[in-house]
Amino acid sequence: MDNSGKNNSYSEASFWEKLKKFALQAGKDVTEKALILFYAYQQKETPLWAKTVIVGALSYFILPTDAIPDIVPLTGYSDDLGALAAALLSVAMCITPEVKELAKKKTQDWFSHN
Repeated sequence: MDNSGKNNSYSEASFWEKLKKFALQAGKDVTEKALILFYAYQQKETPLWAKTVIVGALSYFILPTDAIPDIVPLTGYSDDLGALAAALLSVAMCITPEVKELAKKKTQDWFSHN
């Protein structure tokens, strides 16, 4: 991880690729939590320590291999949800209403069309 809070295993492109490809399979809760963290990371006001937590959780989310493979029916994303939820609790004070609204809106757009 460098001083900007970026991690070599995380990239914005890989995040969007995974989310767009698997959002419906992952479910609304996982998708919305991932988006909240993503948008919080984008805020310049978010402190470095919080960005580090966020990058860790989003890196875990986009990893092709994790504790419970994402292809396992019904439980494949439960570990991802746990990692995202833990990160959200850790950085809750950095989550603004605007960030929540962006994530909610994007999630509703994706799930209302499918």
